[in-house]
Amino acid sequence: MTASDLIGTLGVSTLLVAFVLNQRGLLSERSRTFLAMNMTGALLCGWSAWLVRFMPFVVLEGVWAAVSAWGLLRWRPQPRT
Repeated sequence: MTASDLIGTLGVSTLLVAFVLNQRGLLSERSRTFLAMNMTGALLCGWSAWLVRFMPFVVLEGVWAAVSAWGLLRWRPQPRT
């Protein structure tokens, strides 16, 4: 397994775990954990794509990571109902 394969596998796994936890109702899409997992996964996937020089995926993952980072910067606790 190459470095790009390992990095990409970790990134995709992080994104998928966040997605599955969200779909199962265990992790809100507005939580810091979800946003951090998305940012981390996207950064790892983007890095992997950079290593193999696949620029369309670098752009996609870069935007994904930036949007997640923006969400983390703007994050506020949700009021309890």
